[in-house]
Amino acid sequence: MDAFLISTAIVALAEIGDKTQLLAFILAAKFRRPWPIIAGILVATLANHAFAAAVGTWLTTLMGPQTLRWVLGLSFIAMAVWTLIPDKLDEDDAKLPRLGVFGATLIAFFLAEMGDKTQVATVALAAQYQALVAVVAGTTLGMMIANVPAVVLGDRIAARMPVRLVHGIAAAIFLGLGIATLFGAGEALGF
Repeated sequence: MDAFLISTAIVALAEIGDKTQLLAFILAAKFRRPWPIIAGILVATLANHAFAAAVGTWLTTLMGPQTLRWVLGLSFIAMAVWTLIPDKLDEDDAKLPRLGVFGATLIAFFLAEMGDKTQVATVALAAQYQALVAVVAGTTLGMMIANVPAVVLGDRIAARMPVRLVHGIAAAIFLGLGIATLFGAGEALGF
């Protein structure tokens, strides 16, 4: 349950102001059809995060427990720093293919999420917790918590969101996980 809850919280907080959330705002403004956009975000996130979690789980087979502990601990600390750096949406991320609302959202979100901090966090969380399904479910729920309001409420919430505060909280959680991992908090789990 820890893997699910921590994954949900971290990704929901890290996604605020992220380029994929900015993409959700753009898609909502362009198409004004929330349900196909939400469905596209869900499917793209499930596919992307399942792949990322599989990579994270696989990485644990390549490293010994001590090496893995240091890699994960430092990765979480790096994620804390990365979370404090504001994202910008590239023009290429906002280009929409002519595949309908669902198809455009699916492709745009999947591509925008490649190498994004929430995808990297999913890799690290899956390696940390060795609970692929719980991590994918949690990170996907976190993405939906952050992006569904962006699609449904759009500009009405964008201006009111305390992005710096939310990023600070997410960074603090990543930092706490990194320090706890470095000091052996995961040893009971075998790494």
